[in-house]
Amino acid sequence: MEAPTHDVSVLTPVLNEAEHIETAARTMLAQEFPGEVEFLFIDGRSEDDTVARLERLREEDPRIRILENPARRTPNGLNVGLAAARGRYVARMDAHTLYPADYLARGVRRLEQGDVSHVSGPQVPEGQGGWSEVAATALGSPLGVGGASFRTADGGEREVDSGFTGVWDRETLHRHGGWDEGWPINQDGELAARIRAEGGRVVCVSDMAAAYVPRNSPKTLARQYWRYGQYRVKTSGRHPTSLRRSHILAPGLALALVASVVPGRLLPQRAARLGVAAYVLVVLTTSLKLARGRPDVAARLAVVFGAMHLPWGFGFLTGCARFGAPVEALSQVLSPGGTRTPPGPAGRTGDGPGSHG
Repeated sequence: MEAPTHDVSVLTPVLNEAEHIETAARTMLAQEFPGEVEFLFIDGRSEDDTVARLERLREEDPRIRILENPARRTPNGLNVGLAAARGRYVARMDAHTLYPADYLARGVRRLEQGDVSHVSGPQVPEGQGGWSEVAATALGSPLGVGGASFRTADGGEREVDSGFTGVWDRETLHRHGGWDEGWPINQDGELAARIRAEGGRVVCVSDMAAAYVPRNSPKTLARQYWRYGQYRVKTSGRHPTSLRRSHILAPGLALALVASVVPGRLLPQRAARLGVAAYVLVVLTTSLKLARGRPDVAARLAVVFGAMHLPWGFGFLTGCARFGAPVEALSQVLSPGGTRTPPGPAGRTGDGPGSHG
């Protein structure tokens, strides 16, 4: 690994991000950092004018570098960026997110204290009209957040099992081999589990809260959560203590939905129907409360909750068939008195049905 020539390298994988890239990139370039920063945009062969827009921005700001990601997947792009990074520290930033101007400065300052390995801020949903705004409202509620502690900006600092994007020492990332390219989803969570297994600490700093723009249609939201559910299985299989009891609620709902229609031995049909009815009641009650008396908004919120929870649950079941059931993880959370491991090696807080993975 070559000696660093910059203070921070910012890595941003992109693929067909023409709609958001200029706004997101300008907030990144506006970082108020007392040192040398480079911004690496790693393009997965976009088919829109993402690269053309980045090239225009590069003419204005030579700190921008544009790299190619032939594999077109996020962890591969991150590793391309890591290999080219010249910074002492490495930050990952997302093209769908708006970061505060002091994000890098706070993250580096916290790392320099020497007792943590990964620093990030809360992921705060901020809609930009249409379904994106409805999804942001849903994600701002306990029913949407699930157990994802990095979605709440409640002040101060707390230790978590993983975070949303964030800042690392470049040496830490190289020591762990970067991001595992077998994790196109939840790659930060899988990396955090490895870091924690080594004894590293992951913290979420509320002053680093970043505004994340949710998907703008139920279809794209459902596809996103379907993939989250699958890779929660894969991560739990490799890192059993990363599974929480809250993670099995959505798969339980999916099983109940199937059992309510197709009688089976696993779950009595009457009990399954009662479970589904209870879920529907909670969703409708929550949606009406969040909509503040607007039935049309409440209906859209109910659709969004369903587009998150059900695909996540069925995705988890599909993941069990695809990757194998995480037997050790499930036995831990389902055993009497079983619960998730408190913050410590190989745990994770995040990526439940209401979180980004």
